[in-house]
Amino acid sequence: MELIKRPRRLRSNTALRKMVRETRVDKSSLIYPIFIAEGENIKEEIPSMPGQYRYSADRMDEKLLELEQAGVSGIMFFGIPKSKDDMGSGAYAVDGVVQQAIRRAKLQFPRLYLIADLCMCEYTSHGHCGILCGENVDNDKTLEYLAKIAVSQAYAGADMIAPSDMMDGRVAAIRAALDEHGFTNLPIMSYSVKYASCFYGPFRDAADSAPAFGDRKTYQMDYHNRREALKEAVLDVQEGADLVMVKPAMAYADIIREVRQAVDVPVAAYSVSGEYAMIKAAAAAGYMDEEKAVIEAAVCAYRAGADLYISYYAAELARYMEEGKLG
Repeated sequence: MELIKRPRRLRSNTALRKMVRETRVDKSSLIYPIFIAEGENIKEEIPSMPGQYRYSADRMDEKLLELEQAGVSGIMFFGIPKSKDDMGSGAYAVDGVVQQAIRRAKLQFPRLYLIADLCMCEYTSHGHCGILCGENVDNDKTLEYLAKIAVSQAYAGADMIAPSDMMDGRVAAIRAALDEHGFTNLPIMSYSVKYASCFYGPFRDAADSAPAFGDRKTYQMDYHNRREALKEAVLDVQEGADLVMVKPAMAYADIIREVRQAVDVPVAAYSVSGEYAMIKAAAAAGYMDEEKAVIEAAVCAYRAGADLYISYYAAELARYMEEGKLG
């Protein structure tokens, strides 16, 4: 046959395949989510997330050291307080669990980049992401509290604030509060496109943050919607978001791609707890190769357009990158 176009020519050997690879990744793009429990000498494995733990601030050093040595510099903090109330006061307390952890990490690991997740669900007695009016989350009242939390996290030493509540107008409120307190250079990574997803199940176990009643569908997005994702991302950029996020990652590569094309700021993708748990369970059952599944899922997110990748497999991915398995 006289074929002029033969795409297989560029697949003929390993060196050539790597040379023409379209998607290339770097360890500096990885972010690891860590769960910090209030108390001392705590390291508890999360039942639905084998290999992942809740750490007290005095025990988190072992994980942070592992991540630093692996080349993972981005750490996102989630807090698990001992006590909760209707107003989520532990989230903005000067001595809150995340605030304490960030202060310690700043001293012990000055080269790490510390990102504070900003949400109220782990801190409220009702498990919703804001202030309630009856059984509904009061959007505008919640903004006041989100701003207080952001300022508290900033004073604790956070390098970036990442609001995950999905309230309308929260980026503008947080930006204004940070600027008012002199944190004009502190960036905001907004969970701009956060779908109401079943893939968050293990996280709610890990963070003890399941809602006491109802669900979060009045503020997290309907996963049937695509155009709404672009609206949310563009609005957040207009309000002052320096980075935007799509969550979950694995089943939402189409959304990552469209958001990447719609905004001119970096885009993060969060490979959530359910994605981690699925891979772990399938690998434990012998249904697929864990390493290959982790790599493929990550490359999919990067290929779709993610600049940053938030993953419970961050340390492993850093090692795979070192070994040249991701490109």
